[in-house]
Amino acid sequence: MTLSAYLDETIALLRATQEHGLDGALDRAVDLTAAALTEGLPVLVCGNGGSASDAMHIAGELVGRFRRERRGLNVVALSANPAVLTAWANDYDYETVFSRQVEAHGRQGGVFIGISTSGNSKNVIAALHVAREMGMATVGLTGQGGGAMAELCDVLLDVPSRVTPHIQEAHICLYHLLCDKIEEVVARKE
Repeated sequence: MTLSAYLDETIALLRATQEHGLDGALDRAVDLTAAALTEGLPVLVCGNGGSASDAMHIAGELVGRFRRERRGLNVVALSANPAVLTAWANDYDYETVFSRQVEAHGRQGGVFIGISTSGNSKNVIAALHVAREMGMATVGLTGQGGGAMAELCDVLLDVPSRVTPHIQEAHICLYHLLCDKIEEVVARKE
């Protein structure tokens, strides 16, 4: 495949995502997340593989800064602590590495953001269950339809594709806009 052909596929998916009608869901995700952060409540983010990197990227933008000067925000990427991940996975199982951290860091009124291109990552689903039990709002970034995560998310941002790399490319656009809008709301309230 040529670079031009690959970029054409990406552009086509970005256009399809633009037409998928996610504006309302994105605004709800911003409202929930900004409200939690304004109150000092945690936002917990997780995913596996490339989505783990996306979770760390989101946390980095919101703890640090995206485009505005403002205070640091209470955002934790649950994939970022290798000691916790490896100890828990070794002693117990990998399916609960994120749900255990939600138990530790989650708070009622906080927000949990799960990222899975298939929407079927067992450890993200387990964390969603715990987050809901704790009274946290739940947001999912997935591929088409949301998989098993769809019914567990208060807000679903599902990219209309089943092709993992292209879903991840669209996720970057979605969460960059999410970070920008959250930062705008939080900065306005400071």
